[in-house]
Amino acid sequence: MGLDSALSIATGGLANISAQFALVSQNVANAGTPAYAVESSAQQDITADGQGLGVRTGPATIQVDQALQASLQQQNATVTGLTTTQTALQSIDSVLGTVGQGNDLGSLLGTLQNQFSTLLTDPSSQTQQSTVVGAAATLASGINNLSQAYSAQSQAVQNDLVSAVGTLNTTLSTIGQLNTQIIAAQQAGRSTADLQNQQNAAVQTLSGLTSIKTIQQPNGGILLVTTGGLSLPTNAGTTPFSIAGGSANPGAYYPGGGLPGVMLGGTDVTGSLTDGRIGADLTLRDQTLPTGQAELDEFSANLSSRFAGQGLSLFTDPAGNVPSGGGTPVQAGYVGYAATIQVNPQITANAALVRDGTTSITGSPTGASAFTPNPAGGPAGFTTLISRVINNTFGNDVQTGVAQPVFNTAGLGAGGTLSAPFGSASSLADYATDMIAAQSQQSAATSGSLTNEQAVQTGLVAQVTAQSGVNIDTELSNMISLQNAYQANAHIIAAVQSMFSQLLTTVGTGA
Repeated sequence: MGLDSALSIATGGLANISAQFALVSQNVANAGTPAYAVESSAQQDITADGQGLGVRTGPATIQVDQALQASLQQQNATVTGLTTTQTALQSIDSVLGTVGQGNDLGSLLGTLQNQFSTLLTDPSSQTQQSTVVGAAATLASGINNLSQAYSAQSQAVQNDLVSAVGTLNTTLSTIGQLNTQIIAAQQAGRSTADLQNQQNAAVQTLSGLTSIKTIQQPNGGILLVTTGGLSLPTNAGTTPFSIAGGSANPGAYYPGGGLPGVMLGGTDVTGSLTDGRIGADLTLRDQTLPTGQAELDEFSANLSSRFAGQGLSLFTDPAGNVPSGGGTPVQAGYVGYAATIQVNPQITANAALVRDGTTSITGSPTGASAFTPNPAGGPAGFTTLISRVINNTFGNDVQTGVAQPVFNTAGLGAGGTLSAPFGSASSLADYATDMIAAQSQQSAATSGSLTNEQAVQTGLVAQVTAQSGVNIDTELSNMISLQNAYQANAHIIAAVQSMFSQLLTTVGTGA
């Protein structure tokens, strides 16, 4: 082998080592980058007639387990969806109150009942009459606050849905751009490793938005479909999905009730976007939160009507009216009533009405018994109304032997499509307990599921990392080997240069 061949081989070796150093550096720098797969390049000895001529460095590649990646993508959608749901429900939990601490609806209702019982022992006490009105105002305020929490969270979810759809478009555009670059690079025989890692990161972002499947194409690109079968467009620079802003008030609903769907072109594809942040937002907006609001409206309407049915319109809307039922859908007359329920302004101005009553009741064999309010100047010790409230308004019977009208648990909400996840209770206290328990249990179940699914996600991430992630120990070992190889090639070059120098000196001396 001539000196020029040795120099050429050593120089080529240094170029190969330099390329390998660059890969090691990039791998180490991205050791903590989610979805990054370690990059490597194949090396091939170059020979001719059995004589070594150097080494050829192939384009950088990555190795990923597609099945494992698919499992992780699905798990990302599950965990992100549960996280989104948990965040929303925890904001409601903070307003629901805690049973036994006096700030939940059941406790506030019990306090009002106790104040009526105390008033029964001394109906003439103006102080106790005012205390009853104060307890009623506190209960109404608690209902208002919870209703406001539902409305605020529903609007927050609607706003987040608009933001998530924007992220969906941006991410799909990024994936589309990378698709184009990967296909071109593969056709030209160039490395696609960096581009694939960028695309994997974008796909991971996408999998947090909705549940997807990735289909690898022979040309290096990918196709994306949702688990609902919707093909996701990846044309670079487009914004295929859209959703209008909307006011998520108690009277709004989807579809057809003022809340927008997610559109792809001119087609409503809301039902095809499941799981992930978008799927969770849709479920919260269209099912979970409006169901909680509808349950609260049902409690509020029955609270008002059961008091009014005994002759005391204690809870009304701001105009002093008790909402009517019997509409279509069943809550048509009191959708969103929980947001406005208050103590009757007439009673606020005259607390003695909690003793005397506000309304005459005509007796009915299927409803309440007859009642006439205590007239002005009537007995200060009038107890008829107070007894009716304690025994019937708070009880299971509208009068002895006649059951109270049942609470609606199906056909709820402005659209009449929602159902409470519990059976119909007889008393106000039982309904309040069932309602709070159901909502608290849903939040607790979501938190429990999230903990379990996060553990699964952590396990999948560990498997992916072990299979295709960066191992710092391996990269450091490679670096040491490359350093040794670099020194060896550098010695060869130095030796060849020394030989050339000596040869030139000898030739010069001989001349």
